[in-house]
Amino acid sequence: MLKSKIRQLENQLAKSTKSHTETCAPTPVSDIETTHSHLAGTFHIHNASLPSNQGQMVRRSFIHKRRLFGQSHWISTMSLFRDIVEIIEPYIMAEGSKAIVGLQKCKHLGKKIKAQRTPQWPAPMTTDLPSKDICDALVDCYLRTSERVYRVLHIPSFKRDYATFWDSGTRYDPIFLVQLKLVLAIGCTTYDDEFSLRSLAVRLIYEAQTWFAEPEYKARLGIPFLQAHILLFLARELLGVDGGMNWIAAGTLIRTAVYMGLHRDPVQIPNLSGFASEMRRRLWNTILEVCLQSSMESGGPALISVEEFDTEPPRNFDDHDIDAENPIPHPESQFTSSSIAIAFRKTFPIRLAIAKFLNDLGCQGSYEDAVHLDARLRASYKEMRRTIQGYSIQPSQFEVLMLDFVIRRYLLSIHIPFFGPSFLGTTYAFSRNVVIDTAVKLFNCSRISLPSTAGSSSNQSTSPDQIDFGRLTICGSGFLHTPLLHSSFIIAIELKSQILEEEGLGPVSIRPDLLSAIQDAKALSLQCIKIGGTNIKGYLFISLVSTQLDALVQGVSEDELPKLLIKAAEDAEDKCLSILEPMAAKGQNENIGNVTEPESTTSLPDIGDDWDSMMTDVNFDFADMEPGDGSGKTTLVGRVWKI
Repeated sequence: MLKSKIRQLENQLAKSTKSHTETCAPTPVSDIETTHSHLAGTFHIHNASLPSNQGQMVRRSFIHKRRLFGQSHWISTMSLFRDIVEIIEPYIMAEGSKAIVGLQKCKHLGKKIKAQRTPQWPAPMTTDLPSKDICDALVDCYLRTSERVYRVLHIPSFKRDYATFWDSGTRYDPIFLVQLKLVLAIGCTTYDDEFSLRSLAVRLIYEAQTWFAEPEYKARLGIPFLQAHILLFLARELLGVDGGMNWIAAGTLIRTAVYMGLHRDPVQIPNLSGFASEMRRRLWNTILEVCLQSSMESGGPALISVEEFDTEPPRNFDDHDIDAENPIPHPESQFTSSSIAIAFRKTFPIRLAIAKFLNDLGCQGSYEDAVHLDARLRASYKEMRRTIQGYSIQPSQFEVLMLDFVIRRYLLSIHIPFFGPSFLGTTYAFSRNVVIDTAVKLFNCSRISLPSTAGSSSNQSTSPDQIDFGRLTICGSGFLHTPLLHSSFIIAIELKSQILEEEGLGPVSIRPDLLSAIQDAKALSLQCIKIGGTNIKGYLFISLVSTQLDALVQGVSEDELPKLLIKAAEDAEDKCLSILEPMAAKGQNENIGNVTEPESTTSLPDIGDDWDSMMTDVNFDFADMEPGDGSGKTTLVGRVWKI
């Protein structure tokens, strides 16, 4: 009875938020702005101005290459770098431009390397696996990272089946083999700093995808099938095999779950064991989480609401508890293997409201709505913090990093639409502070975890959990990787604004932590290429931004800046070529896949066609989420060149 009442109150709260968001906002005045360049491609930007905004325009959505992105997509901040594109475009278009030739070479090599890694399609399922020692290590990588947050497997059952698989020789359950291969693929992302098993991971995903494409789909429906489906979703996103289309796959995943009745709480379904009931709650909870994350990552509508399901959150069990006939959950004050999933579920209603605020077509939320969502998210996070601090056994640092990272990403996204307009006046000053402080903290989650890239003194005490988290953000793609570049671009925008806002003739004062973040962003972007990334745009663009910032600080003249930017582009391409050429040659020697003929270098490429794949310790202290005051500045001497 009490749980039913709590559920009713949660639904009422979600409805009130929806009503607040939709009714408080008057019909906006809108226009569509189109931009085109060979560097960035063609974008159609839908701007909207609310009467309360005093004429300031807020960017609502973006159309690029037949795709529409909402405000949660990272591309929403790129229009703030339009000046760089406009400065460099005429020089790139010049005949014989070294920059454009280098770009074409990098793009061709990237396609060549990807073709070498890509298995033939279809890729039939086989029992071909690495040695047991490597498989053991990859399974452990998965269990200590992804499974701690996204509950998919019943770990004791999986370990029993895993042992049986190695003992039974040729006999195996096909669905378990699919699950195992996807677990191994996900584990590859945290196996080592070099992502040395990338090609293996791609092959395993292709084999699993081939199995899913077989026409026996309906006959396979069941919990093991749904577990494999979730694992495929996670693996495709982490390895970037989805081509940025995981939001579409999320629709298939949630509809499969609804078709199987997982959106109804197990108490509504007869003849279910305690084990089956709890697994259904866990899987539904994970599906809600990954579908919401895909909405935020893609900029697409969430297409779910709290009124469309009544499945309760997972109960507070360890895995071995639900083997009993009538398991009794632990009190919430006791930490279990389900506690992190439960913590995420408690914040689900407010995070769903944020996704709808940003991406739903009919939701033209006001700034007051954004501030309201900000307050609710902070309150929810504080409650989560109090719960975790009360555990007698603390969660792993990896779990804490994940909780912190995910909540901060939603906090950042609330205020991103108002970040650009915040430079035009004081109306959105609060959003500017939140965006920059949150971006710095998100970026630090990645750079502290890889001591070999940033060289920061804080990296000397990096823990294994931090290393795992860093590998996921650097080696992986999607929801955990995107904020790395997105945050660095936000930091660059803030630095540029600080310089241009300086009105005195004396030294320019800017924050040293922001300066170091830009240099670390270059190092991390290059590291992404060294470990097998094939898209150089992230590194190229952050190199251009860094050069522009240096020029502004040094007082470089308007006539000299284009030359510096072109030189920076050429140097960045040369560095990337020195990495991609040996990588392509190695793949050619290993005879992996078929290589297509190089593209003609006589035509200019539209390098905006693959923007989607461009892409200190964090204390679990909510005080860290409060906007900073911009203190801790350093002094740089130079003349400001304004653009």
